[in-house]
Amino acid sequence: MTTAPTRRHSVGTAHTRVEGRDKVTGAARYASEIPFEQLAHGWLVLSTVARGRITSVEDTPVLAMPGVVAVLHHGNAPRVDTDYTGLLGTAPDPTAALFQHDRVPHTGWPVALVVADTSEQAREAAEALVVHYEQEPHDVDFTTEHPDAHPLDSHLPAVAEKGDLEAELAASAVVVDAEYTTPEEHHNPMEPHAAAARWDGGRLDVVDSNQGTLWVASELANLFSLDPASVRVRSEHVGGGFGSKGLRAHQVAAVMAATVLQRPVRVVMTRRQMFSLAGYRSPTRQRLRLGADADGRLRALEHRCLSLTSTVHEFVEPGAGPARTMYDADAHHTANHVVRLDVPTPTWMRAPGEAPGSFALESALDELAGKLGIDPIELRVRNEPALGPVSGLPFSGRNLLACFREGARRFGWADRDPRPGLRRDGRWLLGTGTAAASFPAGAAPSTATVTAEADGTFTVRINAADIGTGARTALTLVAADALETAPERVRVRIGDSDLGPAFIAGGSMGTRSWSWAVTVAAEELRERLALGAAVPPEGITVRSDTTEAVGALARKERHSFGAQFAEVAVDVDTGEVRVRRMLGIFAAGRIVNPLTARGQFVGGMTWGISMALHEEAVRDAGTGGHYGADLVGYHVAAHADVPLVEADWIDDPDPDDPVGIKGIGEIGIVGAAAAIANAVWHATGVRHRHLPIRPDRVLMAGRHA
Repeated sequence: MTTAPTRRHSVGTAHTRVEGRDKVTGAARYASEIPFEQLAHGWLVLSTVARGRITSVEDTPVLAMPGVVAVLHHGNAPRVDTDYTGLLGTAPDPTAALFQHDRVPHTGWPVALVVADTSEQAREAAEALVVHYEQEPHDVDFTTEHPDAHPLDSHLPAVAEKGDLEAELAASAVVVDAEYTTPEEHHNPMEPHAAAARWDGGRLDVVDSNQGTLWVASELANLFSLDPASVRVRSEHVGGGFGSKGLRAHQVAAVMAATVLQRPVRVVMTRRQMFSLAGYRSPTRQRLRLGADADGRLRALEHRCLSLTSTVHEFVEPGAGPARTMYDADAHHTANHVVRLDVPTPTWMRAPGEAPGSFALESALDELAGKLGIDPIELRVRNEPALGPVSGLPFSGRNLLACFREGARRFGWADRDPRPGLRRDGRWLLGTGTAAASFPAGAAPSTATVTAEADGTFTVRINAADIGTGARTALTLVAADALETAPERVRVRIGDSDLGPAFIAGGSMGTRSWSWAVTVAAEELRERLALGAAVPPEGITVRSDTTEAVGALARKERHSFGAQFAEVAVDVDTGEVRVRRMLGIFAAGRIVNPLTARGQFVGGMTWGISMALHEEAVRDAGTGGHYGADLVGYHVAAHADVPLVEADWIDDPDPDDPVGIKGIGEIGIVGAAAAIANAVWHATGVRHRHLPIRPDRVLMAGRHA
């Protein structure tokens, strides 16, 4: 008697990265490492004034320097077309339309590209290039009272209102009215932005580091008025992105130079240039007004968020967005406004809107709990909505309270004395805090092909981007389960625009969108093979397209959720704040690979420590540029700053997804800064509404307490 083979279950089991050996041995090549014959090197020259026009570029002396083959600027660069709507439904940031005019809208605007035979020659020549300007007065002062502030729609409407706010505030037993601020923050992925461009048989070939090859290929085709089929972009390995690696100046510069010189050209941003050219998170000024009955039920919720944008392209940081998901009230008013300044354009940065917005919202909730004398978790329980507070739609799943229950049990929350400033460990005051987390869980149409090879293995081809998250490995596990085979028999090919349409690595939607497409193709292939189809030498290939299936999803509030807990120690004599331990419990769909998933959660929480205590880019009002635009002047959490950080999850599969996935890339940072700030209040009795919580701010607040 024989028994049927047991179906393998790879999804949900820990698996080391399939490309891990290549990465640790150096076999994996990144964009700045791939060799090309006759490769030339481009070095960008950035403006030193914050507003004005270029009057001259003295390129003749530079062209005579050793190895220099070209200097591109507004007087001689190829013309590009910016009158189009991009792949993501937005107009291109004019910063990518290099060297098209003599205007300078901010410090760090690209004004020239020096190309030479070696990178060293290009850098020396670029530093020698003299550019003259006619300087104009500039404005980089980000204030709440700025006269240009205006509402701006994004993926969310700018304004959402219901109920009589002032009347409900007046009828409330307790009111919190406070302003919270977050500073300008920068992505700083470990791998700088880099791209090499060449013309190969009439086709543009770009090797890049990005979060979506088809995204970049489509933008380049539009800019240079090319047939999309004549542009190929490859990005196999990416050393971090966090929202910054879309279309940027370096890809356009490389294509321009390769077109002019008819030889391959590589352009790599320096760390300092990334502060101007790679996007960043806008600073925010957020006003929260919460009104509640004596039992803690919210009557009024107002969240207004102001961010900045450039004068050439509008981008909004939708910090007021999380309130539309998290808590309901009889009067519920939220708004996102921007002000135009002479600064570079901000962009998406890990958990855009949710990261800064949750700091303000979850801090204000903690303040309200303190005023009411209600435990912060219990206050959230009493304000748990049954439907979307603004949309009125049902939730696809909302296991936030389960996260709080499990987190409170593991963190020891029940033993917490709610009174602030009582616990000590020698010279340190100790405190604990908590905050909620949420992030949208979306899916986007994607295509994939799966091939049954003649040797019994399978090849998956999908235009995904693995930006360090472990997506390549996750897709291997998903495909293995759908094919009912072992992961070792599956090869995954990604990061090539020739592989067809697929969503970008962004919005915590990548793995979910790609897995859906891979599952559909793999299951159809498995059915064909089960019917006895013979595999020819070229294999059997099935292609999927999830456009119709994703479009048929019922309208619901779709989110991942989480509960953050932090314990801090504060030295009131030096102002030093140390995070001693953190715990995050998440409801984020089915976890494909626990090993890399835990890394994503912990990485986000670590960034939350950095956000709460360290990160702050400061602009010089006189020059419009940054003080210390490098990793010496811009502080991030280092190893000594990162204590015991634990992340775990509860069972939370999404019933509307074929694999049960939601998304985990960004939720780890959401609420982390608020949990730390709330813990600092519990330790000291002093509220910190402005990030980062620097030692000088702790000392100043202590003197005024």
